[in-house]
Amino acid sequence: MRKGVKKIKVAELFAGVGGFRLGLEGYVNNIKPHNKKFETVWFNQWEPSTKKQHAHETYVKNFGYIDENTNTDIAKVIDKVPDHDLLVGGFPCQDYSVARNLSSAKGLEGKKGVLWWSIYNILKNKGPKAPNYLMLENVDRLLKSPALQRGRDFAIILSTLNELGYAVEWRVINAAEYGFPQRRRRIFIVGYKKSSPIYKKFSKKASIEKWLTKDGLIPSVFPIESNPLIIEGTIDKDPVKITNNEINFNPDKSPFFDAGISFDYKFYTAKVIPKHTGKRTTLGDILLDDKDVPDEFYLSKEDLKRWKYLKGAKNEPRKAANGFEFTYTEGGMIFPDPLDKPSRTIITGEGGKTPSRFKHVVKTKKGLRRLTPIELERLCMFPDNHTMGQADSRRAFFMGNALVVGVIDRLGKSLSESHFKDSLK
Repeated sequence: MRKGVKKIKVAELFAGVGGFRLGLEGYVNNIKPHNKKFETVWFNQWEPSTKKQHAHETYVKNFGYIDENTNTDIAKVIDKVPDHDLLVGGFPCQDYSVARNLSSAKGLEGKKGVLWWSIYNILKNKGPKAPNYLMLENVDRLLKSPALQRGRDFAIILSTLNELGYAVEWRVINAAEYGFPQRRRRIFIVGYKKSSPIYKKFSKKASIEKWLTKDGLIPSVFPIESNPLIIEGTIDKDPVKITNNEINFNPDKSPFFDAGISFDYKFYTAKVIPKHTGKRTTLGDILLDDKDVPDEFYLSKEDLKRWKYLKGAKNEPRKAANGFEFTYTEGGMIFPDPLDKPSRTIITGEGGKTPSRFKHVVKTKKGLRRLTPIELERLCMFPDNHTMGQADSRRAFFMGNALVVGVIDRLGKSLSESHFKDSLK
């Protein structure tokens, strides 16, 4: 970055404990922040279902307090969001459907519908001062939800972002396929205004194929095997028609694949194969020394039988509460978890001593044990003890909700390098 060039100002929504901020600042694992191109000027984290705001407390402990609007319902403080260059957030799963024209902020269905529309309303409210860039994250099933209208929700997102003047790249990224320590599939959405230097570069110089597979902001740092089959389609300009299924979404198949781009109400999408030849981090690589693990994390002999049962295969008769009898079947899981591979996806219920089918268990010289909060942080590439100060079960919950910071680190570098390079042309 040349002397005198301003930093990219960031607003972080649905911030959790700060995964986006850590990634953009280059604070990955236990490396000190090294990316000086981003400055977080505002964040918002509010959990409506809890009285005590644990995640907000943790964010403030690590990054500092900004104002009272950072811990309240985002829909109520849309006009309080300061001007910024990049809007980021892992927006929660929800109902995206539209009940009537979007000119009415109340035209929404579903209790959580306001969450996506809060992003929309922030961008709409900013008008010409809307940020040049977006970086959003969600579960990969967003591409094929809801069940009876596969792809409808994602079509609504693309339609509204096209309306607001953004071109969009998306990719489903499994962090482990690019050398990171956890198998975690998430969709990442990067948007940039059609007036931005980045868009002008792609629209003038890059073919659709190169944009989607090589030169775009996402494929430049998350490469794929070449020559995928690219499918083209159109996005309706009216989200109400999309909601009402007037374009007849298929209940069996989404029109959107794991990678794609969209602009001018068109989209181009393809099934892609990740390409990675570098280092791969495994579960075993992130474990603490036995001497640093408290005894409470080791499985007791009394509980071991229950752990083995829950992890094992099942084919057994059961009876429902209404008296209905059925045969319950379930495949077995590897127990304990292999240390020479990336971990399985961390879940929000990873903490606590209670035996569980889905919690991780590792074998050490000292015996079988659960993962500690520090190890869960490392699997998400957070700094050690980033969540310290909260109960262990809460710390595990944070990581079950978190993203893999290394993914954001790469995307941030791609965005900032392209922004400053193209801005100076």
